[in-house]
Amino acid sequence: MPALPLTDESFREVASRYATGVVVVTTQADGFDHAMTATSFTTVSLNPMLALVCVEQDTRFHDALCGGSSPVGQQWGISVLSADAIPTASWFATKGRPLHGQFDRYPHHRGVETGVVLLSDSIASMELRTTSATPGGDHTIVVGEVLSLAVSEELVDRTPADDRGWPLTYWARRYRNLSH
Repeated sequence: MPALPLTDESFREVASRYATGVVVVTTQADGFDHAMTATSFTTVSLNPMLALVCVEQDTRFHDALCGGSSPVGQQWGISVLSADAIPTASWFATKGRPLHGQFDRYPHHRGVETGVVLLSDSIASMELRTTSATPGGDHTIVVGEVLSLAVSEELVDRTPADDRGWPLTYWARRYRNLSH
């Protein structure tokens, strides 16, 4: 295996060889719903139930989730995207999209614990409350306590029957489908 130079491009290339799931992260700030597509989401702990997401600092989503004097206590949601949700992932990854009406073409509902937007077509979701936010280079690592969990009823204790139930993944800089 040839060594690569320590450059941004080489780092992106190597990091892109790690397959990840794709989620939409949501929060509320200043009277607006905010969202972003993320591949840097993972669970952290079972007791207490914790998960994290990494948020680029130079974005309005970062301002919404981590702005203010302390992000601790900020509430947010995770919607795990299905394999057929590439348009959804692409839309919420679009920088500069309007805040007003950004959810209009995507079925959604409000989380019962936090009131944040959750995508109704997701295969699973959770609501969280920030417990810590740590700078990590050009991102912030946001850890949250899980407040609620949900999974698509058709997937409880079952393997998906069609593409809709499989997760959307990201590998080699492209969205992928695990079902084939």
